[in-house]
Amino acid sequence: VVFNCKCGPDGDAFLYETTTDTPNDDLIAALVSLHNGRVQARIVVDAVRGLAAAGPMVEPSAAAEEAADEKEKQRRRQQQCVPRCGNAPDPDHVEALNDAAAELGQYVDNAQAQKRVVLSEAGIAELVGKVREAIRSAYPDGLPEWDVLAKLSSTEVEEEAAAAEEEGSTGICTLVLPADAVAGAGLLHSPNTSLWVAGKEFERGKLISDRLGSNEKTRVVAKLSRDGDGPPPREPIVRDDERDAMMEHYHKRNEELKRLADNEEDEYMNSAWADPQNMARDLQGMGSVRAPGLHRFG
Repeated sequence: VVFNCKCGPDGDAFLYETTTDTPNDDLIAALVSLHNGRVQARIVVDAVRGLAAAGPMVEPSAAAEEAADEKEKQRRRQQQCVPRCGNAPDPDHVEALNDAAAELGQYVDNAQAQKRVVLSEAGIAELVGKVREAIRSAYPDGLPEWDVLAKLSSTEVEEEAAAAEEEGSTGICTLVLPADAVAGAGLLHSPNTSLWVAGKEFERGKLISDRLGSNEKTRVVAKLSRDGDGPPPREPIVRDDERDAMMEHYHKRNEELKRLADNEEDEYMNSAWADPQNMARDLQGMGSVRAPGLHRFG
């Protein structure tokens, strides 16, 4: 079964594949894990690009941090207003960092759903590992503790990820980023998250087959929401791009009808098909016969 999981009103989505005998609780946990992994991966991508361009973050001033309220901190995160030291790594490491960030960013991009590429926790974890290797290669002594990527590149996180992998989980949703970096990013908590398909909630304690049947080739559109928020709003029947195309066609058609209405009513008399003698000449084989010397006027 392939779930096209859509998150938020902006049309962000990803694909996840599983089997019909999967418990709904495990399904919700996996979808939440992938959602949170994609959110954190995008934050990592932006941070790595900033690291490659201008080096590690500078130590924040305690007074300035206390003076800034939560809204101001969130605005800085959204606009990537991160002060950095300006000491970028050498060109080879810059290229490696940008390549690793680009590969991770492409994997978690919304376009993957349009290309029908199924995502997995292991896929995200593998690419995050490449980012970690690129950071360690560029900064073998590690990043300062206040840098948003400091924990991600530490050996402790790598050991935790390896232990989780041995237990059968990739552990991509362990907090590898500071709480301040992910605040307001839209992370979900599995026990407090509901899954909706066709306006109906997936009940916990049951299997996917109890709702969708046993056909493993089923494809459904699903949405995640926090408990208590109720069912997510239905999607519009017509997408924005389709509506724009329809409006463009409507305006072009109106202009064409207006132009035809402005023409004289007897303009059609100048057309060849309106000549009453045209059919007779064609039947007599005289349609293309002209007087000598008049061909230049045809």
